[in-house]
Amino acid sequence: MIVDAHHHIWRQADLPWLQGPTVPRIFGAYDSIKRDYLIDAYMADCTAHGITKSVYVQANWPVDGFADEVAWVQDVNRQCGWPHAIVGYCDMLQADARPDLDKLQAYPAMRGIRQQLHWHDNPLYRFAPDPDLTRNTQLQRNVGYLRDYGWVFELQIFAGQVDGACELVDRCPGVTFVLQHAGMLEDVSAAGRTTWRTAMGELAKRDNVVTKLSGLGTFVRRNDPEHIRDLVPATVEIFGAERCMFGSNFPIEKIWTTYDDLVAAYQAATADFRPDAQRAIFSETAARIYKL
Repeated sequence: MIVDAHHHIWRQADLPWLQGPTVPRIFGAYDSIKRDYLIDAYMADCTAHGITKSVYVQANWPVDGFADEVAWVQDVNRQCGWPHAIVGYCDMLQADARPDLDKLQAYPAMRGIRQQLHWHDNPLYRFAPDPDLTRNTQLQRNVGYLRDYGWVFELQIFAGQVDGACELVDRCPGVTFVLQHAGMLEDVSAAGRTTWRTAMGELAKRDNVVTKLSGLGTFVRRNDPEHIRDLVPATVEIFGAERCMFGSNFPIEKIWTTYDDLVAAYQAATADFRPDAQRAIFSETAARIYKL
């Protein structure tokens, strides 16, 4: 049994980043996925691998359509039972996010918020307008409100932003933070890996941070089993299996791989793990964090 803790479905018409140059192409060329990717397509990709539950993560609809996105995904859930949990978007930089969070609370599958905060010297990797948004007091206050909703905050940063991220986490002790894509290792040199490992170690000191083993093909632009075999054990060593969870990041990873090959690479990377560690990574952590 596998829980997919990170995937998207979408209607192309709702996503400006599939239609124009409004968002940096962090994954490279998107031409092969510029089409609708609805729940039937996702199910066809994933269910042969024992996927029993899944978590939808916001897909960058126009920001004023944040509630429409969640309403649409909730309706998909109502029709077929999938996905089982939703991570939506809310502007956490506004003066008070609670009225918008209240709108999202109407949807029973809601489990968290993602606002992408990653910034990089390379403009192709840059999403946020400022590298230090994690230190913004309004954002910190609004993220802290998630405790009252019982929701997580999906933390998407690069290793170079870890000091601000740790400040955000420390200011919100009642909130669980879900680190995206194992900290987004973009510099795979020996020095880059050392920097990443040190940064992840700082985050791992905070008990309210867990991480997704997802999106590992992002910066190598391929499904590389050796890369996954290196990064997954390193991340588990830092956080512990009970704080790690598998996510497919489909259909983005579909640009360069199949669901079959992606799952096979993760299973090979964890083949020597104890059975309880495998259960945590592929099922139990996500089930606990997202209340599945």
